[in-house]
Amino acid sequence: MRDIAVFSGSAHPHLAAELCAHLGVKLSPARVSRFANDCLEVQLQANCRERDVFLIQPLVAPVQEHLVELLLMCDAARGASAGRITVVMPHYAYARSDKKDAPRISIGGRLVADLLVAAGASRVLTMTLHSPQVHGFFSVPVDHLHALRELAAHFRGHDLSRATVVSPDLGNAKEAAAFARMLGVPVAAGAKQRFADDRVSITSVIGEIAGRDVIVLDDEIAKGSTVLELLERLRELGARSVRVACTHGLFAAGALKRLSDEPEVLEIVCTDTVPVPDAERTDKLTVLSVAPALAEAVRRIHNGESVSALFDPA
Repeated sequence: MRDIAVFSGSAHPHLAAELCAHLGVKLSPARVSRFANDCLEVQLQANCRERDVFLIQPLVAPVQEHLVELLLMCDAARGASAGRITVVMPHYAYARSDKKDAPRISIGGRLVADLLVAAGASRVLTMTLHSPQVHGFFSVPVDHLHALRELAAHFRGHDLSRATVVSPDLGNAKEAAAFARMLGVPVAAGAKQRFADDRVSITSVIGEIAGRDVIVLDDEIAKGSTVLELLERLRELGARSVRVACTHGLFAAGALKRLSDEPEVLEIVCTDTVPVPDAERTDKLTVLSVAPALAEAVRRIHNGESVSALFDPA
């Protein structure tokens, strides 16, 4: 692949290296340093002039540090006369701030999208946005991938004769229905009400649960409050077993251990859009790689080919 330059921020260098291995290109070096006044500085240490530049940086904790680092990477590439700058952002943390649901509240998803474009981003490649409307916050082209193929390929290795896919809420039901079609199993959904960031209530589950092997599908798991609440309802309804799947395994505040300690939960499956520290992993955790999917999208973007086939969940 000629005239391409791939750089990684400090958020997820392992994913960047794996992506480059699938592309067959070298990961170009970048240096991140800090001034005495605590300000960050980024230097891209490879030629960018008129090249197709890809910057790999999911917005993961510490989110603000990694966001500023990404903005500085965009600015450095633009200042180095890059031909095009594509931000490869597997996880967009600010997608949760997507609407005005209280007086005088900020909409971070739109603001950060504007900041990225102002810094020089000419295209964005992301995966499983928390809300579909966030796609429209960007004034540049956005390629919005999903991880349903990777998750479905994994679960096809299990006995699905009594399986049911369950969405924790109606907002994620469309994605859960597409996932259920891929597996050839029925789908159910919870009726969820959120009172705070870590306090939710699921009053009922619409669909057949008794005696079923449940696969809970969500876009991301942060503190795990929603899944733990859903487990209570599934237990009451007589689910035979539970497996939990998500694209973004954030697992904040010990969520992974709390979920693993639940006896009904046989497995927790996520992708590597977000790095999960080795010290926090449990025997029940399975991490699937999205590097091949991201690498194929990067290849198609670079070669001017259609990326739309990668959006299709079928």
